[in-house]
Amino acid sequence: MPGRRGIRFDETQFWVTHRHQEYGPFDYEWSEDFRGIELLYMGTKFGEVCSVHELFADMKEFALPMRVVEVACVIFGCTLLGISAGFSEQERGDLLIDTLREFDCGEFLPE
Repeated sequence: MPGRRGIRFDETQFWVTHRHQEYGPFDYEWSEDFRGIELLYMGTKFGEVCSVHELFADMKEFALPMRVVEVACVIFGCTLLGISAGFSEQERGDLLIDTLREFDCGEFLPE
């Protein structure tokens, strides 16, 4: 049984655990024309990042708890910002930790 809260990563995929329930995988991939990044939940596209000024995302169909949506959005945002800025793996990890804490999601971090 998963713990009460947490996040688990495997390559580009991640899972969010909330109240002992694991949600995921969340993932992303380049669009076919390589001009955007598609956001996926369980292999289903729910959004797309078209540019730094244009983003579309709608997870309503999955009926996820709002806390899971919040944590997933922070993770996606940090991941995409880190990749686009050319951050090292360590810098991306630090950004994620700091941002999860900043947005009151620190309880999802491993102790």
